[in-house]
Amino acid sequence: MAAHAQILIVDDVPDNIQVAMSLLREDSYEFSFANNGEKALSILDKGDADFSLILLDIMMPGMDGYETCKRIKSRAQYHDIPIIFLTAKADVDSIAKAFQAGGVDYVTKPFHAAELLARVRTHVQLYQTKKWLEQQNIDLETKSRFAQARLLSELENSQKELIWFLTELMESTSDETGKHIRRVAEISSLLAKLHPTLTDMDAETLYHASPMHDIGKMTVPHEILHKPGKYTPEEFEIMKSHTTNAYKLLSGSKRKLIKSAAIIAHQHHEKWDGSGYPRGLKGDHIHIYGRIVALADVFDALTHQRCYKLAWPVNEAIEFIKEQRGIHFDPELVDLMVQNHDQFAEIVK
Repeated sequence: MAAHAQILIVDDVPDNIQVAMSLLREDSYEFSFANNGEKALSILDKGDADFSLILLDIMMPGMDGYETCKRIKSRAQYHDIPIIFLTAKADVDSIAKAFQAGGVDYVTKPFHAAELLARVRTHVQLYQTKKWLEQQNIDLETKSRFAQARLLSELENSQKELIWFLTELMESTSDETGKHIRRVAEISSLLAKLHPTLTDMDAETLYHASPMHDIGKMTVPHEILHKPGKYTPEEFEIMKSHTTNAYKLLSGSKRKLIKSAAIIAHQHHEKWDGSGYPRGLKGDHIHIYGRIVALADVFDALTHQRCYKLAWPVNEAIEFIKEQRGIHFDPELVDLMVQNHDQFAEIVK
């Protein structure tokens, strides 16, 4: 999907530009370059290239990388182009400032070939995927009913394939496993089937959209995502950004599954009592899909081993979830899980 992607490299040191281009030529990207922020904006304004990514140095004379990023993001036609900061500054404050300016990622100098290639591939694929989704938003009103049904079915199948493609991509860059993601899908679907006000269509939607719940983790720096110890407050803020980053990526689509995935990714860390993130939503203000995936995600995580914990017995996990009834989890959903304990146990065994 990333074939023929065009990348703009902005750095006041020519050697840095040459190194980045040399490392990235393996993927057959096309390049433009600028040695300062003003020239970068001029290249964008010419409109001669459709850029899929911008690599942006922070410390440049005149307009620094932060200001350049803000100006690029302030222009509607460039707002969605992902920007990866290139910097020798690896302190948390500089990284946080880069995200606040509108960057999606950062790479520290000197470059490591594998890291730079992986991060560029990820964000180019995400950007091109988003553009592909936008192109799918075609007008179906003038089509015949038969043609509409057929095309909608094809588009929905394409959405499902795309979701699993992105899920596999996420598995390669985060601590999520395919088995965990599929169990969360099954648990979420079962909760929907048992819920008195949800339909079979809701269960189907949750099955296919819930695997995207942590897709935003691809935008979290590797050293934070895989940190073995406790996060600092600054690192936790960056970690929490995976919810809003995923929503920004997915929310532009008008397609049902992608819209549902956007809601789930944004809200599955909210808590019933309002103590969750990113928005501190409370009770019914959290979408039912977000409430369902929150419970499914925690239940599966508790009952399976992770690098930092042993697996809990199912009964102990259920007891913990009962304790969190009305605190972390929707009371009605907890009751459904408790009343149908055996069916959920079968999924996670």
